[in-house]
Amino acid sequence: MIESIVPEQESTAPAAALISRLGPRAIVLVGLMGAGKTSVGKRIAAKLHLPFIDADAEIEKAADATIPEIFAQHGEAYFRDGERRVIRRLLDGNPKVLATGGGAFMNEETRGAILEGAVSIWLRAELDVLMARVRKRANRPLLQTADPEATMRRLMTERDPIYSLANVHILSRDVTHEIVADETIEALLAFLAAESPAQESRPTDDDR
Repeated sequence: MIESIVPEQESTAPAAALISRLGPRAIVLVGLMGAGKTSVGKRIAAKLHLPFIDADAEIEKAADATIPEIFAQHGEAYFRDGERRVIRRLLDGNPKVLATGGGAFMNEETRGAILEGAVSIWLRAELDVLMARVRKRANRPLLQTADPEATMRRLMTERDPIYSLANVHILSRDVTHEIVADETIEALLAFLAAESPAQESRPTDDDR
């Protein structure tokens, strides 16, 4: 049997190029609950050898309470204020992959911090995909309603125009998270390469 061996420098070249262009910025995933931000984010972080942080987990750690408990005891406004402060702290100038809660990007201050100090990725999914995923877990405070599907449809109508402000858009669909992670890295590379084409094409002293 003949094995195809890819040289190590070739296999790691896309990741190295991405990290070089990323600089001190974080990669921040935004989108509705069920879009796969945590699952895809972990895979992106592993492929790029970057730390992965889940903002919701950090909020729970800071509050010493689960998100459903925070909603039940203090309400959504209290939770959003804590979320804003935690995400601001996590955007500390060190590259990482950060998965945010569905409502984080709706906050104008948080959104501004992400757009200024990170590269944002909107994981977009169709309604049927989202509902199939969120039905597997009962810890979604915003879906504790008489008609969760109607609630999700309303959230999509309200939030999708804001999510569309993200730098990169990726369709999260009924395929493996590994595939979506690979597609996201490819799209990130394209976005970062297009950020400053003039600088990359500018001749150096050696070229003159």
